[in-house]
Amino acid sequence: MSQQRAAVPRIKLAAISRTFDVGGRREAVLESVDITAMAGEFVSIIGPSGCGKSTLLNIIAGLDDADTGIVQMEGDASRRRLGRIGYMQQKDLLLPWRSVLDNTVLGLELHGRSRRQARQRALELVETFGLKGFEKLYPIALSGGMRQRVAFMRTMLLDQDVILLDEPFGALDALTRGQMQEWLLQLWEALNQTIILITHDVDEAILLSDRVYVLTARPGRVKMVLDVELPRPRNYHSATTREFTELKATLLATLHEESSRQSWRQWDGPVQ
Repeated sequence: MSQQRAAVPRIKLAAISRTFDVGGRREAVLESVDITAMAGEFVSIIGPSGCGKSTLLNIIAGLDDADTGIVQMEGDASRRRLGRIGYMQQKDLLLPWRSVLDNTVLGLELHGRSRRQARQRALELVETFGLKGFEKLYPIALSGGMRQRVAFMRTMLLDQDVILLDEPFGALDALTRGQMQEWLLQLWEALNQTIILITHDVDEAILLSDRVYVLTARPGRVKMVLDVELPRPRNYHSATTREFTELKATLLATLHEESSRQSWRQWDGPVQ
């Protein structure tokens, strides 16, 4: 786990900036962002809506390119990332005409594995992912939490060292979200993969993470880096401790300050 980190970061972003064309003008979305995730670490990114968090994950995954800056994977900026990093986006994107089992193996099939081989591999893990007995059901029959488990399993079956999660629990009710957070912690501790998570949930960021990066309003910059030195393993009881509450107060104060700044910028009109 985090006590056994390698010296070279699994993922390192240095001075990442990105702009887009908006109505015929260039608008900065990210500006000089530095983020590091070591092997086996759980890192969260949190910040106001529209600050470029999803763009950042797209750049890490190789789906988009930064205008300036460097992305290193295990110390190598030239290493191909597209297809080598697991990426679970906000929606589960399950195919309604495929069963649970066949949805989980879709990524393996796209990587050239036969359906028979892929199913055999998936069947070895259905119990680990809490899907035992659900293999033949279709997505329409599943709860939101179960659909997320299927999407997680589809992502994890590719055996990537780095997993990107874009608000995977955002659409779930509070009780289900809490259960999924604990399940994800157990899964991460068992598989020892590097996970980078985007979330709007401060409690979630603290509960899951070794480190939390707080981004400013657009253009997104790193406003604060918070090390979460709570003991592991963690569960929902961790959120009741004094140490957890202090970390939460620090994060909320920083986010409130940034949200207030964003509101004033919107009130005053565009910054020239």
